[in-house]
Amino acid sequence: MRERVITLALLMGLFFGVLVLAMGAREWRSPGNQQGYAPEQPIAFSHRLHAGELSIDCQFCHVAADNSRYAGIPTSDICFKCHKFVTASFAAVMDERKKAAKEKREPAPVVSAELKKLYDMMGLDDQLKPQDSTGLKPIPWVRIHELPDHVLFNHQAHVQAGVACQRCHGPVETFERMYQYETLSMGWCVNCHREVNRTGVSGKAVHASIDCAACHY
Repeated sequence: MRERVITLALLMGLFFGVLVLAMGAREWRSPGNQQGYAPEQPIAFSHRLHAGELSIDCQFCHVAADNSRYAGIPTSDICFKCHKFVTASFAAVMDERKKAAKEKREPAPVVSAELKKLYDMMGLDDQLKPQDSTGLKPIPWVRIHELPDHVLFNHQAHVQAGVACQRCHGPVETFERMYQYETLSMGWCVNCHREVNRTGVSGKAVHASIDCAACHY
């Protein structure tokens, strides 16, 4: 009887040990793998709204993607190209117009809380006019996609070859908050190169190197 109890206890311990290991393996990731990383940004920028609903091209904001190793981080000047005129959501503006009409007055300017952060960083007053230049500060965007120092990735080569942004960054036009969609591991990159060498990119044949020296230096 005692032997049966001991055997049962060992089996149960083994079962729960395997279960814990299996659950841990599911969450395990290699060093440097930031898949799923979704930091809070200083301004809540919605890719779903801008790239999705409004169909704004990625390179409108990431201006260096087709001619530089880096895609470029959007500056406040780029944001202000549109948000000099768009200061709040359409719904908020229309709601203020309806209230103004009902109260028989002129509509008041409507500025969203997130865009107020942008204007403050740009040192703008309530009329969106420059104030003291000492108030200027860059938007402290938090970097999401960051490869190790020994890896060379060139946006220009990929964009000019016709590789869509979504290939590496996922369906960004559906993201309310941007996050790292893929692992961006060496194996993931090599498998992508092998695949496009077979299938081509945007209907064009390509030679994506799988030589170590192409990405490591």
